Amino acid sequence: MQNEQPCPATANEQPGTAAQHGQPGPDDAFWARVAAEGAPLVDPDPEDPAYRQVTFVLRDEPGEAPYDGVLALVHTVTDKDRHAGDLTPHLMERRAGGWSRTYRLRADHRASYQLYPVRGTVPGTHRADWLKVLDDARPDPLDRGPRLPGRDGRHPSSVLALPEALPQPYAERRPEVPRGRTVRAEAAGRTIDVHLPAGHRADGGPYPVLVLLDGDVWGGQLSVGDTLDNLTAEGLIPPTVALLVHTPPRTRPDDLSCNPDFVDLLADRVLPWAGAEYRATADPARTVIAGQSAGGLTAAFAAFHRPARFGNALSQSGSFWWPDPTEHNDGSEWLTRRFAAAERRDARFWVEAGLQEWLLLPQNRNLRDVLLDRGYDLAYREFNGGHDYACWRGGLADGLVHLLGQRG
Repeated sequence: MQNEQPCPATANEQPGTAAQHGQPGPDDAFWARVAAEGAPLVDPDPEDPAYRQVTFVLRDEPGEAPYDGVLALVHTVTDKDRHAGDLTPHLMERRAGGWSRTYRLRADHRASYQLYPVRGTVPGTHRADWLKVLDDARPDPLDRGPRLPGRDGRHPSSVLALPEALPQPYAERRPEVPRGRTVRAEAAGRTIDVHLPAGHRADGGPYPVLVLLDGDVWGGQLSVGDTLDNLTAEGLIPPTVALLVHTPPRTRPDDLSCNPDFVDLLADRVLPWAGAEYRATADPARTVIAGQSAGGLTAAFAAFHRPARFGNALSQSGSFWWPDPTEHNDGSEWLTRRFAAAERRDARFWVEAGLQEWLLLPQNRNLRDVLLDRGYDLAYREFNGGHDYACWRGGLADGLVHLLGQRG
């Protein structure tokens, strides 16, 4: 996305200014504003009202030596330059009492971010250096919004949501909403967190069912049950049994790679088990399978491979570049080519991708075009963000409302 970039740094205050003579100077006013508003600071862009000037800041630790540098890790924005081998556009500029860096971002941008204070040498872009940065990076101590929980033992992230970003009114827990309950279960050799809606009855239903891949992330870290409870309480989706299927690192590459055995396991063993235990429906029109990245690819594949069981697929930032490794000369986008060549399935789709996802946005657009050309029922949108749970948790709610709210 053009113009989503760091801005040239403004000159720091030099000796001889008003601040040197005991009068408030530019840095004093700057830090007073940070104390009043929190961070990052958001200002209009003087050239285009569709953009904002976003200034990330960090203060030096009181009583300690100043940092040697601070690296801003703005999801996807920083990654582009890391892939290009140059992190210098994301090093903050020194100013009295701390550090700052201003980016020019479109007014609908959403991204998770962290800050990495540097002591000693600025890290490079090699994998080992980058992994250390990710291990040690911290949320913004001056932010004032809810944070995104950390994964794999790493620290939480702050979340930047500019004024025109897609709203996410259902992501956070609401104390007045009736709570469902989540139980841990084992089925077909898989760990599954089952979220049951408020008022679920053993003799009720049958209930619509959501199969959510990477359930170990959505359940244990992101508390997706809060989103489901909020949507149910507002009547936007019917009471739904959600199967949060764990796809841990040891099995994920095989599970989420257009693997018919994995999809068959879900269709033939997990869903019948959920029907017997929790009164989950057997109706494909009231069944949704959802995933992100490789999980988004797999959700779409499930609707292709077993449409009589998975009548709705919710794909976020799907890895549709994926090639079948057995077809050495057939190129990428294996699943998209299958949709183009095969008979149309009786399935509905919600597909979304981020404008900052330069590695997979074209492939998501290709899938969109093929599905529309083949006459599928498709809702497609693009959000201004990256490969980021900060974006996906809002899109998941919107996709469920679209797919379940009309057929629940």
